[in-house]
Amino acid sequence: MSNFEVLNKTGTARQALLSTPSGAVKTPVFMPIATVGSVKTLLAEEVKSIGAQIILSNTYHLLLRPGPELLRQVGGIKRLMNWQGPMLTDSGGYQVFSLARLNKIEEQGVTFNSHIDGRSLQITPEISMDVQAAIGADIMMQFDDVAAGVSTRERYEEAMLRSLRWAERSKAAQRDKNAQSSIFGIIQGGTHEDLRDRSLEGLVNIGFDGYAIGGLSVGESRADTFRIAKHVASLMPADKPRYFMGGGMPEEIVYYVSVGIDMFDCVLPTRNARHGQLFVWAGEPAICVKEAFSRAQEGAADFRIAEALYTKIQITNEEFTSDLGVIDAHNDVVSSQTYTRAYLRHLFKAGEILGLRLATLQNLRFYMRMMEELRKLIVDS
Repeated sequence: MSNFEVLNKTGTARQALLSTPSGAVKTPVFMPIATVGSVKTLLAEEVKSIGAQIILSNTYHLLLRPGPELLRQVGGIKRLMNWQGPMLTDSGGYQVFSLARLNKIEEQGVTFNSHIDGRSLQITPEISMDVQAAIGADIMMQFDDVAAGVSTRERYEEAMLRSLRWAERSKAAQRDKNAQSSIFGIIQGGTHEDLRDRSLEGLVNIGFDGYAIGGLSVGESRADTFRIAKHVASLMPADKPRYFMGGGMPEEIVYYVSVGIDMFDCVLPTRNARHGQLFVWAGEPAICVKEAFSRAQEGAADFRIAEALYTKIQITNEEFTSDLGVIDAHNDVVSSQTYTRAYLRHLFKAGEILGLRLATLQNLRFYMRMMEELRKLIVDS
């Protein structure tokens, strides 16, 4: 079970301490993605060294391989990957959305055709909880139904109501599987405030250790995402952690923190890095974050928050061929202050794995430093 204590506030932004069986987490916090038990290209020790407090792994992918039987045998994915810290697991519900061409949704659960070998398998709330327990999650997520961001109101309502029914089953199954872990409920309802309100009310009546905003950043406009996030955050229980699932860009996270959300995850820092796209500080990090946060509190447009924070560069562009400037003079990870942009571009062009590692360290440390500065801002305000 988790324990959550809000320590500091400025406006609606919060700084808190989330205690888990594997250690405490200072929020607001960003969770690097370790989908199959690996933050791509990095050792677990490196992920810890750049400031990650908690990571996220995925139930669907770990169900496929190595499978729950082996995970139980070896003591969970954290033991396999040598991660010394808390872990949250996505329930597999997102794959209902992202792998829609491979699945069939029914009341009992979702039947998938594996994207690896085509074999048929099923995830139900009960199976999801069983796999998350085998993984060794400190925080489990309920199994939910995610509607695409361009869905009809009818589809949003259907997914929301089904997610509530699955929430009850998830909690009952989680209680049977691992009483030491926590379980979060997931608020659905698409871009409709009234559906979100009904979802949150239903989840609070069931009772969870934390609450997540799901079903956003799945195709809807950013204006709708911001509107719904702010509305839902204002109604979420003040004494429980608030988690925005899958969001996102740095400017989005700064905005979500400003409206009172505590936890975040996204593939962007690692995925973008592997494609040579870097988040480079616009200046001294503390000053950048302070200005971006101020703009977010004032309700500035997302691009105005972004421009205060970072410049996005494509390191494979020709302009960096002979650029002997360091990757990012303001990023305090050693590799970004040691290696040049010309060298990093060369590594990408030569197909060298070291290039992926250097870019990943740059982007993930950018996100970790951003969260550190946000926590300091809230504490000092």
